Amino acid sequence: MKPMAITMGDASGVGPEIVLRRYAAGELDDNVLVYGDAAILRAGSGLLGLSIEPHVVGGADDAVSGRLNVVDLARLGAGDLTPGELNKRSGSAARDYVEKATLDALEGTVAGVVTLPMNKEATQMTDASFVGHTEFIAGLCGVSNFSMMLTTSDVAVSHVSTHVALSEAIRLVTGERVGGVIELTHTTLARFIDRPRIAVCGLNPHAGEHGMFGEEDMEIIAPAIESANAKGMQVSGPHPADTVFYQAIHNDQHDAVICMYHDQGHAPMKLVGFESAVNVTIGLPIIRTSVDHGTAFDIAWQGKAFTSSLAYALDYAWKLTGLKTNRA
Repeated sequence: MKPMAITMGDASGVGPEIVLRRYAAGELDDNVLVYGDAAILRAGSGLLGLSIEPHVVGGADDAVSGRLNVVDLARLGAGDLTPGELNKRSGSAARDYVEKATLDALEGTVAGVVTLPMNKEATQMTDASFVGHTEFIAGLCGVSNFSMMLTTSDVAVSHVSTHVALSEAIRLVTGERVGGVIELTHTTLARFIDRPRIAVCGLNPHAGEHGMFGEEDMEIIAPAIESANAKGMQVSGPHPADTVFYQAIHNDQHDAVICMYHDQGHAPMKLVGFESAVNVTIGLPIIRTSVDHGTAFDIAWQGKAFTSSLAYALDYAWKLTGLKTNRA
């Protein structure tokens, strides 16, 4: 079975630390390849009081069971380990880890990609065009119709837009885009849920209140819902965003919620699943999941970061392959 790729993220943040601590605790899946810098992992092991020697590999064929198998891109040295500090070299290297793992996934040498956090500001020091993991990976895959989906054991949430200004997010609410995200979400969840129940949020307060607070809900979102149902999907809405999550999580009325912009979906999901939520890029030709937290510079390399987030992200990636689940 092909291994799952893990990109270790920005060396100044908690990503490499999470890898090391899960491995040291015997909680890291044996069938993974870590894409990163062996020098950072080696130095970080000492910083954490561990004794881990990365096993450098060229690919899956070189991996050794029981070892921390690392595809070493050799972008950083031990002196580049600057815990909690903005570092343009670390930001650039983190981008390279993701690029290499994504290209390997496209070539079929790994089962998918699980990413640990990058720091956008650090990466933008050498790549001003960088917006985030999701957009970067989609670009490498040559895909324009994609979406960010957050998922917990209770509900999945997909977004019509993510990393744009709110004024731009409103403009991006089109019938074509809403319908596309509904379909991407249905296709992803239908791998393991028979006819997933999808709720669609309105854009405006109270989903527009029949046009009282805006026309977008009736004129753009409602027709997209009708079109999806005509194709055999099970879709409802537009729902007021202030109640739909309660209905999904506490009343089990929905398997997924489509949100119109970043904070409409992220705020409730981080409230209910900050440590367990998984970020999934849907619409790609490869599997890509991620932890749903950032680099946490304020606690990086102090042994304080929770490590379970990586287990959830790996578990969901394996779930999407249909091969196995992994969570320790």
